[in-house]
Amino acid sequence: MTFDIQDITHLNASLNALSVVFLLLGYRYIRAGDHQKHKRCMLTAVAISGLFLVGYVIYKANSGFARFGGEGLIRPFYFTLLAVHVAGAIAILPLVPLTLYRALRGNFEKHKRLARWTWPIWVFVGVSGVVVYVMAVHLYPHVPV
Repeated sequence: MTFDIQDITHLNASLNALSVVFLLLGYRYIRAGDHQKHKRCMLTAVAISGLFLVGYVIYKANSGFARFGGEGLIRPFYFTLLAVHVAGAIAILPLVPLTLYRALRGNFEKHKRLARWTWPIWVFVGVSGVVVYVMAVHLYPHVPV
């Protein structure tokens, strides 16, 4: 079995989806008042997202940006989704560590205020990342002519 740099895209999509699962579980646990399970889920989501980020940087450094093969009305939809996804991804880069820092320092009031912004953006970025992957890699791949 040989490794192709393109395989990282599949791994990254899986990591994105898995991080969303832990984000949703973490939300469920905090709403139920289970702080320990919430903490475990959120730390797991951070770790998985960290692995994603490493894979993303390796992939981009070695292969650049994927090309989208869709034609017609799907193009503006895809590129709008991609633009909002990228903006969200840029936003969560400082938000996730700051939100985590506040929780680990025990500053739960500030943590909670910031998490109300961080969590939905992070979930959107995870879900939209999987949608962008499915659209660009599986539904509308670029086929060179």
